[in-house]
Amino acid sequence: SLRIWREYGFVDARTHDRLRASLRRSPQTGSAGPRAHSGWTLRRRAAAWLLVLVARTITAKSVRFLERIDDARQRIFFANHTSHLDFILIWSSLPRHVREQTRPVARRDYWERSRFRRYYVRKVFNAVLIDRDSDTVGGAFDRRGREAVEQMLEGLGDEYSLILFPEGTRGSGESIGQFRSGLYYLCRERRDVELVPVRIHGAHKVLPKGRWLPRPQESDLTFGPAMRLDERETRTGFSERARAALGALSRS
Repeated sequence: SLRIWREYGFVDARTHDRLRASLRRSPQTGSAGPRAHSGWTLRRRAAAWLLVLVARTITAKSVRFLERIDDARQRIFFANHTSHLDFILIWSSLPRHVREQTRPVARRDYWERSRFRRYYVRKVFNAVLIDRDSDTVGGAFDRRGREAVEQMLEGLGDEYSLILFPEGTRGSGESIGQFRSGLYYLCRERRDVELVPVRIHGAHKVLPKGRWLPRPQESDLTFGPAMRLDERETRTGFSERARAALGALSRS
């Protein structure tokens, strides 16, 4: 609830009052697209809407879509990783009927550290939680890496989309690191699902490493043109092409 956000110190008194007023004005019924999944209860949708308001208030983000994303077809959104807020920024930028069918892939060790995080990652985001794997950049794909891909395939299923970060760790926000192998192996198993690169600028300033409370900053998100894994594309070739597609998305 909004009261919990205030008690945990995620918003100050002024932001608390603004969000409370916005939430009262926001409609809780109706849909701008296809019917939402039956798992979206009124309570879950209210918690999600609150998070969307908080993300928009804290980041003052600018969002660009180079191609329209207005249906709930399955997609894999892959992005550069700069902070623990990244998947929240992406998720909150999607149309409601799309985000309600979109599951972030998140590290279990971070998101299950507290009851607050655990509630949101499980009850609101319905995230695919994976353990830290030892899949190295450009190296052999080990047992834990395969298990992570199997979890993502199960989470994708026949109806959901995913948000994931191929770098596997947070970067500086200025450059894009080498991709790990998981995205390639995931796409090899699900060639029918399109990939959408998402470039994030400025989120590393909202929640820098070592800081647990976000600070208001501007950020930019660009959703690029969809792409797919080519039939005979190698792991290295695909990773380089996907990384280049992400790097080509300039700041608005």
